[in-house]
Amino acid sequence: MAFVDELTIHAAAGKGGDGVVRWLHLKGKEYSGPSGGNGGKGGDVYFRAVRDIGALARYTGIKKFKAMRGESGAKNSRHGKGGDDLILDVPVGSFITNQKTGETFDLTEEHTQVLALRGGNGGLGNEYFKSSTNVVPMESTPGKPGDDATFTIELRLVVDGGFVGLPNAGKSSLMNALTGSRAKVGDYPFTTLDPNLGVLFGYVLADIPGLIEGAAEGKGLGHKFLRHIARTKTIFHCISLELEDPAGAYETIRKELDAYDKALGEKPEVIILTKADTAGRETIEKRKKALQKTGRDILVVSVLDDVLLKTLSDKMIEHLRAASPAVS
Repeated sequence: MAFVDELTIHAAAGKGGDGVVRWLHLKGKEYSGPSGGNGGKGGDVYFRAVRDIGALARYTGIKKFKAMRGESGAKNSRHGKGGDDLILDVPVGSFITNQKTGETFDLTEEHTQVLALRGGNGGLGNEYFKSSTNVVPMESTPGKPGDDATFTIELRLVVDGGFVGLPNAGKSSLMNALTGSRAKVGDYPFTTLDPNLGVLFGYVLADIPGLIEGAAEGKGLGHKFLRHIARTKTIFHCISLELEDPAGAYETIRKELDAYDKALGEKPEVIILTKADTAGRETIEKRKKALQKTGRDILVVSVLDDVLLKTLSDKMIEHLRAASPAVS
């Protein structure tokens, strides 16, 4: 099933049930009074956050979502049953906008449930209208329509650590080596078209697809993946040791992050020099020196070197623990 992180849907709450005109008849009496019950309330529409990043995919191809309508009233003063609510499960990190009202919901915690649309109230039966001056009420009212709206849903991943960098920086290979995930890898731009997730000793990592200069203005994969970085607690900035100008590569990505959201500059960040197997010791030291002015912790790794991988993993855990101390 394809990964879906953007979706537009139309949803409607249930219509209220109709009130009815009914009469109570007792044996031996032609008329004993009104007994038409009220209609039941229409079902509401809720969004609920679940720990399943693929939850939106199940809704593709569905034109409209609708809660159940309320039942009509009945004789003998019986009110109609309320309609069943509709609960739409969305991934944790979903940002939902009601296009009609502008109201937004930011679901960053699992099990959070928000009321998005209210069902219509039930209509009134003729018993409601009985009074000393209206002993034979003939009126009833229909149920009210429920709210409806079009919603845009954007998934903004909530993860402990996110790998960022230019295309071909080795992010996917590193993710695979550290977490056992199976991200697609290749030697061409945008091998990764969807964020890949993995778990490193209880910490959730995301391989964010490669960014390019101008991403904040929509170039390349643009905003599609920049929004996922916004909620990443720690940024792991991958730079290939194959590049002649690692500082330039770093600045390119930093400018895009800052252009998208200044708050990204305040997040903990670690620089990871990848593909150490392609460079000698002198080159590695030269690349590290070029990046020292960033003030970031600089780590070196090759997915072909188990010792370097273990060292990197231990260092990453230290940084992740500092940013997310609650994770064991």
